[in-house]
Amino acid sequence: MSKPAIKQKSGLIRTIVSVLAAFIGVQSDKNRVEDFENGSAIQFIVIGLIAVVVFVLTLVWIVSLVLNS
Repeated sequence: MSKPAIKQKSGLIRTIVSVLAAFIGVQSDKNRVEDFENGSAIQFIVIGLIAVVVFVLTLVWIVSLVLNS
């Protein structure tokens, strides 16, 4: 693998971790500022939307399990 591919992969993983940390409210100010300076807005938006959809679908699944039992 070339170095840019590794850097891009770690950037994607870092973005996912950053979005999840912000999603549950434990994102530090230092990381937030660094994300705004170095991150891609589109990448954060897409991963954030995916996280919201997964969260909502998980809640729907849990509620349907409770109501069906």
